[in-house]
Amino acid sequence: MDALTITNLTKRFGDKTVLDKLNLSVPEHSIFGFIGKNGAGKTTAMKTILGLLKPDGGQITVAGERVAYGQTKTNRNIGYLPDVPEFYPYMTPYEYLVFCGKISEIPEKELKVRCLGLLELVGLKNENHRIKGFSRGMKQRLGIAQALLNRPKLLICDEPTSALDPAGRKEILDILLSAKEQTTVLFSTHILSDVENICTDAAFLDKGSIVLQGTVSKLRSIHSSKKYILEPEGRYDAEKLMQAFSGMTLNANHELEFAGESGLLFSILHFIAEQKIPVQKLEHMETPLEDLFLEVTKP
Repeated sequence: MDALTITNLTKRFGDKTVLDKLNLSVPEHSIFGFIGKNGAGKTTAMKTILGLLKPDGGQITVAGERVAYGQTKTNRNIGYLPDVPEFYPYMTPYEYLVFCGKISEIPEKELKVRCLGLLELVGLKNENHRIKGFSRGMKQRLGIAQALLNRPKLLICDEPTSALDPAGRKEILDILLSAKEQTTVLFSTHILSDVENICTDAAFLDKGSIVLQGTVSKLRSIHSSKKYILEPEGRYDAEKLMQAFSGMTLNANHELEFAGESGLLFSILHFIAEQKIPVQKLEHMETPLEDLFLEVTKP
């Protein structure tokens, strides 16, 4: 069963259609990248999933249960991290999680163990300072811990890495990867490298509609690259290959790059074997998701 299913979801603000018959399926225990440019409708879709916005059409189900606007029973199955989480600054991380747990009526005997386990997961177990002194990255980590407190079936994160430095982004991505053991992760982003690093599945959102969706490996295969990198052992061998095959170019790493169908590759391999040219590397260049995204969302 899918953790989240969206069918023909439509949302308008005045005469502007923000979500236009959006269809989306998020498999259980996947890490799902919800990819779109700023203003594509990602946050609107997430708020509608949470029952905070009334759709103008369509249907949403979370763990098989239909979402109803203003009646947020389905939210017991959802953990949510907004793009800018807010906390009580005078509390410590542990105090804040205990406070949230009591509001959620988590049994006292479970609460301490659960809070400490989540703080360990996000790397804040030994952090006893007040939240007011936390960095943006530390707040994001605490936000993930709070979102996982009720053991949700779906964890939704809205642009969790957009304002972080590379080290902070890696920390958050590692945490989301670990959280996959407990739940299904849906996170919106416009940073394609984050999706390539941890996602099992992804969908491209453009002008309020899904234009492409599937596993990350399937998406890459749709736009399979016909480019290769070849690294001969010596500079003389590289020059010999460039003379024999006019489409080859030498890159900054002193590797040969070329593009073509399999017939050209076989001809090059035959030439290498015939000339007894030592080769250190031959790689098929994968198409970055960014290239695919730019292609399917171009005006």
